[in-house]
Amino acid sequence: MEPSPDWHTTSVPALVSPHVTSKIAFLPPELVSRVHEHAKSLLAAENDRYASQAGSTNSAQQFYSTIMSSGTLSDKISALTLSVQESPLHNVRALESLVGLARKRSRGQAVEVLGALKDLFGIGTVLPSDRKLRTFASQPGLSAAFVSKLKWTVNDALPKPLTQAHLILWAFEDWLKATYFEILKILETWCNDEVVFARGKAVDYVCQLLKEKPEQEANLLRLLVNKLGDKDKKIASKTSYHILQLETAHPLMKPTIISAIESDLLFRPGQSLHAQYYAVITLNQTILSSKEEEVAKKLLDIYFSLFSKLLAEPQPVKPSISGANAIKVNENGEIQGGGGSAGKAARRKLAEKEKATTVDDDLREKMLSAVLTGVNRAVPYATTNDEVFEKHMDTVFRVTHSSNFNTSIQALMLIQQLSETHQGPVDRFYRTLYESLLDPRLLTSSKQALYLNLLFKSIRSDVDVKRVKAFVKRLLQVVSMHQPAFTCGAIYLLRELEGIFAPLSAFVDDREHNESDEEEVFHDVEQAPAPTLPTPHSQPQGIPTHRPRKKELYDGRKRDPSHSNASQSCLWEILPFLKHYHPSVSLFAHRFLLHEPKPPKPDLQSHTLIHFLDRFVYRNPKSTTPARGASIMQPMSLSPTHLVSSAASLRDRNKQPVNSEAFWKQEAAKVEADEVFFHKYFSAVGKGREKARKQKDKKKRKRAGDDGSEDDGEGEEEEIWKALVGSRPDIEGGDAEGEFDDNDDDAEGLDDMNEEMGSASSDDEDEEGRNPTAAGSLDDDEDMRIDFREDVDSLFGSDDDVPSDLETAFEKEVQATKRVVPEAAGTGRARNKERKHKRMKLKQLPTFASADDYAKMLEGEEEDGGA
Repeated sequence: MEPSPDWHTTSVPALVSPHVTSKIAFLPPELVSRVHEHAKSLLAAENDRYASQAGSTNSAQQFYSTIMSSGTLSDKISALTLSVQESPLHNVRALESLVGLARKRSRGQAVEVLGALKDLFGIGTVLPSDRKLRTFASQPGLSAAFVSKLKWTVNDALPKPLTQAHLILWAFEDWLKATYFEILKILETWCNDEVVFARGKAVDYVCQLLKEKPEQEANLLRLLVNKLGDKDKKIASKTSYHILQLETAHPLMKPTIISAIESDLLFRPGQSLHAQYYAVITLNQTILSSKEEEVAKKLLDIYFSLFSKLLAEPQPVKPSISGANAIKVNENGEIQGGGGSAGKAARRKLAEKEKATTVDDDLREKMLSAVLTGVNRAVPYATTNDEVFEKHMDTVFRVTHSSNFNTSIQALMLIQQLSETHQGPVDRFYRTLYESLLDPRLLTSSKQALYLNLLFKSIRSDVDVKRVKAFVKRLLQVVSMHQPAFTCGAIYLLRELEGIFAPLSAFVDDREHNESDEEEVFHDVEQAPAPTLPTPHSQPQGIPTHRPRKKELYDGRKRDPSHSNASQSCLWEILPFLKHYHPSVSLFAHRFLLHEPKPPKPDLQSHTLIHFLDRFVYRNPKSTTPARGASIMQPMSLSPTHLVSSAASLRDRNKQPVNSEAFWKQEAAKVEADEVFFHKYFSAVGKGREKARKQKDKKKRKRAGDDGSEDDGEGEEEEIWKALVGSRPDIEGGDAEGEFDDNDDDAEGLDDMNEEMGSASSDDEDEEGRNPTAAGSLDDDEDMRIDFREDVDSLFGSDDDVPSDLETAFEKEVQATKRVVPEAAGTGRARNKERKHKRMKLKQLPTFASADDYAKMLEGEEEDGGA
């Protein structure tokens, strides 16, 4: 036989179909066994021949042999996989080696080998895609070939037209079927491993094998369904996702999958609520079509059976210990344990038991909700008679009184849907819905939008206007305790109902009849045949008599909304909402009362407190709402078929940020009611910032104009220097330039002394954080300055040598500077100088003398030098 990856497509001579007779139905087992052994020997010989030829001529096989003998584990797995892919029929040993590696208890090795086997048997061509494998005895051509040779032996020739190729193919198919079953047993072992990673990989492999090939689909489906009850939520959720994907890939398998879930999980004794819950949420996400009525009926039967099972009263079990300190009594009435208090272990067990009971109760409520979801999705596709639903209607009404309000809402939705398509107990439904408005759990429910949509659909379908008015009044009475989001949705609901029921407009506009407004009915007194004397209790003749007819007043405490007499009242409950603190509620109430155009359809999320805070910290809604998991059953967005929605609408996602300039510059009339606060706030802040920015820019331009020209600065410094020199004519005499021509060094030192005085004032200003002015520095060239503080000892030996009139001279210099600086530098700089000089008075006397003292000293040195 020629090597081929698709061994099952090998062309062999066609055999005649078996002729079924009443005498011979099956071949003798001994004959089948002899033929099977002969076929296995032919298969082994074929493998040996291929191995000898390929080992000498095929370079790829030689390379695979080298890798399998000296390579790593990954290399060996790859080489074995490639060998099997070339010709599965001729590489039986390679496939056996892979199965042997998968049996090892090393998780990493087993997961890797099982992945390779999954690729071979799943997406590969080892298994046929259009049929299941057959055992050797079940081959259709076997009985046809040996029906006339029941005593055939190995030494005899094969009956025509049977060939050795037929026997080799049948033997390999039988061996492959058994090998594949061994692989499934290995997968089942790893599906129950204690490590989550190994279990997850095994579940993935099982699903892919089941999706790709029909071989062993019953066992694979059993393995997959059983993993819905895995103790780890991730594995159970992954299994549910794989089952749904399998239903999408193979829609005809839906009845088989549903039956497997029903028999193996839901109604199998001993299954936990955890497993049943994941089974239910897998069923209620099954996609149905109008052509699958039988599937929908099957699902409804399962759901209603679960209703009966979940709502059944548990059998009372007498607890051995009812409390931590209770006394345990045996069957004979004797006290066990001495009657003392329970120990630490007993209290711990009791706490664990109570916790498990609480978890089971919560899970049971979640299961009820999941079952109701499934019923709501399956009812439109099932065509059943009214008797089927009437049989389970009492069970559904019991669910409406569940401890979980969200479950009650789903039960009411189911009843409302059944009432539209089937003749159901309408009055009982409206009484239950009317009672649910007073349920305090509605305040904190996460399904308020769903409840408002249910309320709108139910009231819209009602034909009793009196009952509608009762619902309207009670709704406005209870929303005063709710958050603004629910209140806006409720008032919008009333506005929609006003367009459907015309009497609701008069219900808003007309005033309520007061109890004192009683009608009087007048009657004439009949003429008596003979006059009689008047009695104290008789009326005079001719005076009409009246008797009041008391009107029936509104009574909101009635259980039945039809008997509450709401039509005798008016909708005065809308008045408090006109002054509501939330602007959107006030806007909705004003529009409803004055019959003005209604605001846009509200989404409850836009009127919540967290939405307000998000806008206040500039958090805008996301552009797209992310999907909740990979399931196609996603929450519905805002649509015309729904009254309100709890998700952010596209209109809100396209809004401008409240802190943007485009928002606060728009007209106030175009701003929505709930954004008026933001518009006023950011308008005031934005205008203030613009004004401050303009003033800052103006100051910058002015400062740039003052410091832009160096020539102006130098001229200002020259004016200040001349003013200082003019205030002390005794320093320089007449000509300032010719005074010190004979001694340039001394003149330079005198100039630097004056510069040092200016530098000190500039340093004081810099300490305050102000920029030095032109008057505070007499020379911009700091490199030409001489620091006299470094040569103090060369001028005076000590502070005792300072003249006694130094303080007086210094005060005169200060007064002169105070007179000159304001004229040269302006009033602002003068104030800075004045504050600086006040601080200087508090300091110690300066190290240097005044200019007058220095002049005298220089004159004395000249005289000494001349002498």
